Parts: sequence; structure tokens; C-alpha cells
Amino acid sequence: MTSDRPDIPSETLANWQRLVDLVAQLADVPASLIMKTEAPDHAVLVTSDHPDNPYPQGMAFRLHPKLYCQGVFQRDGELVVEDASCDPDWRDNEDMEHGMSFYIGLPLKWPDGSIFGTICVLDRQRNRRALLFREGLAQFARLVEADLALLQEVYLRRELERKLNETLAHLEARVDGRTRELREANTALRVLLSSVEDDRKHRDAEVLAQVRGMVLPYLDKLGDHLGQAEPQRTYLDLAQRNLREITSTMSDKLSDAFSVMTPTEIEIAQMVMSGKTTKDIARALSRETSTIDFHRNNIRRKLGLGGRGQNLRSHLLAIS
Repeated sequence: MTSDRPDIPSETLANWQRLVDLVAQLADVPASLIMKTEAPDHAVLVTSDHPDNPYPQGMAFRLHPKLYCQGVFQRDGELVVEDASCDPDWRDNEDMEHGMSFYIGLPLKWPDGSIFGTICVLDRQRNRRALLFREGLAQFARLVEADLALLQEVYLRRELERKLNETLAHLEARVDGRTRELREANTALRVLLSSVEDDRKHRDAEVLAQVRGMVLPYLDKLGDHLGQAEPQRTYLDLAQRNLREITSTMSDKLSDAFSVMTPTEIEIAQMVMSGKTTKDIARALSRETSTIDFHRNNIRRKLGLGGRGQNLRSHLLAIS
């Protein structure tokens, strides 16, 4: 069977069995058949239940010009052979081996006009009753073709539904795959952006720490040596203001902490972060150790470090 044709279900075959039995009874013939054609083979699909019927279900023939049903296909319509023994075209056909000299057959077609097979009646003698039943046989042929049309319609609808489901499943799989790719790409992008942001914050923190710890304190000291009326004071004030505006955009925990400290406290905090002791800082700044302790206590207070159990250097490094 071709891939675009449905199988004949058992319920339909059962209906056709009742049909050929009725045809055999109404036409008074021993053999009423529905033949199925799959060229070049031609086989009995449904056969009437009659003791004198020589054609069992499944009996097969090879299509050739001396086969009654081949004559139906050549005419594309009804073939009537009243007595094959008197007809030179049919006297040596295969059915004469069973004495079946009388034949009436009609083609059965799928909805698109392609051949399904034949419906036919056979007898061993000229059968006047069967001849009178020719129109009835034609009507039964239309019933079989109506069943074929319905089966084909159901089959095509199911095939269409199956293909649609396959297409939907394929599209869903593609959407799922694309969604997964986008999710993975989004995750990778977030990681990348986070890394870029971390790098930016790290660079900002380094620049901020260097400007506030290594530039601004010395500019303040330079200002202490310049009088207010000296021309250089104006440029120094501009430089200090511009640097503070630049560093104000680099807000982080360390810069926020430095923002509440005096220049001297920032300088001492930077030295503490570098690992300098109170004595080292006092020696570098030419101050007394008590003065450095005073500034360290101020730094601790501004950072919210009340007890001695919290290490100033560790805290500064943690927020840097």
C-alpha cells in the first residue's frame, strides 16, 4: 500500500462482508467479490459466503489481458461477459478453470480517481437475474467508494494532525534550545558585566586612594606655605577643587570613609593601611606619638570602631 493510503479497518471489512453476501443473494450468484489491486497483483479482499464460491479471501492473480478485472480497468467502467465460452476474447481466461463463464464487474476508485480494485459477480452460467441487478451492483460500488472516501479523509486529517504535532514539537524544541542559549548568554553577560564593574570599581578605588592619600594631603601642605594673596594660590585652589570634584564621582566605602576625615587623618589612615606603626607615622610626620594616637582615635571614632578589639588596619583594608 502506498504511504498516502489508509489501511482498511476490520469494521469496514465486516460491513463489506455483509454487502457482498447481500449482493450474492440478490443477484443469485455463488461468487460476489471485492478485489484489491496493487499492480501488478490483484487479490480477493472480501468474498461472499457461499458453498459454491471457489474464490477464498487472499486468492491472488497477476493482472493481464485475459483477466476479467483487467477488462474493467481497460474500459474504465462496467464489463459484462454473459458467456465466456462463446466469446473469443474471454474463452481462455483464468476463471474458466473454475467454470466461471459469467461475469459482471465495476471499478472501485479512491477519491482522487486512482484504482482501488473491483466489485464483481461470477457464475457458471448466464444469469438473467444478475443482469437485471446491474444497477443495484453499481449502487453497491458507490457505497464502497463512499467508505473509501471517508477512510481517506480521516487518514489525511490524522496525517495532517501528526505532521502539525511534529512541527509544533520541533518548534518547541527550537524555542527551548534558543531560550536556553539566551539564558546562558545572559548569565555569561551578567558575569562579564559584573567583572567589568568590579574592575572599574577597583581602578576607581586605586585612583581615589592615590589622589586622596598621595596628592591632596600634599596640596594642603603646599597651601599652608602659600599666602592668600600669592598668584599661585589661585591655581592651587583650582587644582584642589577640580581633584575633589573628580574623586567625588568615585564613591565607595573607602572614599566614603575618607570623606569625613581631615587631610591629616587620611594621610595617617593611608600609612596605617600600608602597615606603618604609630612610631613609624610619628617619625614620618615629625609629630609626637601622642599626636598620632589622637588622630588614630579620631579615625576609629569616625569609622564606628569603639572597642580596642577591632583592628583599625584590618577594617581599612576590608573596606578598600
